Amino acid sequence: MHRFEAYLQANLPQVDSFHPHYNKSLAAMLLAGGKRFRPMLLLSVVDAYEPLLYQSALAPALAIEFLHTYSLIHDDLPAMDDAPLRRGFPTLHTTYDEATAILAGDALNTEAFYHLSKSAFRDDIKVKLIELLARDGGTYGMVLGQSIDLHFENQPLSLEQVKVLHINKTAKLIATSLLMGAVIVGLSKTQQDELYGFGIDLGLLFQIQDDIIDETQSEEEAGKTTGNDGDKNSFVNLIGLEKSIKEAETLAEDLNKRFSEFDKPLQKALEPVMNQYLYRHR
Repeated sequence: MHRFEAYLQANLPQVDSFHPHYNKSLAAMLLAGGKRFRPMLLLSVVDAYEPLLYQSALAPALAIEFLHTYSLIHDDLPAMDDAPLRRGFPTLHTTYDEATAILAGDALNTEAFYHLSKSAFRDDIKVKLIELLARDGGTYGMVLGQSIDLHFENQPLSLEQVKVLHINKTAKLIATSLLMGAVIVGLSKTQQDELYGFGIDLGLLFQIQDDIIDETQSEEEAGKTTGNDGDKNSFVNLIGLEKSIKEAETLAEDLNKRFSEFDKPLQKALEPVMNQYLYRHR
């Protein structure tokens, strides 16, 4: 991922302004690091089938990271999770103020689509990428999931409702990262659907693992506020830690089986990501 990190460093939002910390606030959570899980998924698909497009695919990968980072900034706001720590650093509203954090998130949200619009692909490909990121990162995905999450705090949901919550809040952006890669390299509709479905279940696993981490790791180990899910509809709160670990294990085994049926180039490209994240609940 060194090429992605170098690209990110070279494409941080920079505005000529007399504002004392505007540029720093936009860059802070990006430079704080993070897993880069979603851009890695997109770039892995591109690398598997059309490695000559890898450099051009860095712009859509960065757009996903911008949108994801905006969601974390807003997720940590006092009106939402009121978290003081993210990616091992103080959250923006604690470093500066709440208004700065809101505006930095707004800026990164729109910057994502600016980068997609300027990417080096045909117009029809760019429009499709914009559509997918807007759909799953917005009204019909992540924002819906966050709204459900906040509204139903202290109101236990059923297991199926919790899955719907987290499919929207977490899984769809992970799934669309794979799908955007598939669109860039021109995979068939059947292959696109297969990758998207795989991504939904991978994202659901990712969320169950995050719930387990929130329960079992310290803030220093996790790099973010933990023990903060007490009022939320997390898997651990609903079915307990032991059953959550079993749920994660079952889902990971199923994903591993499906992964083994992918064609060899895709297996090779995705293998480092799968090795790093498939069993992180253990």
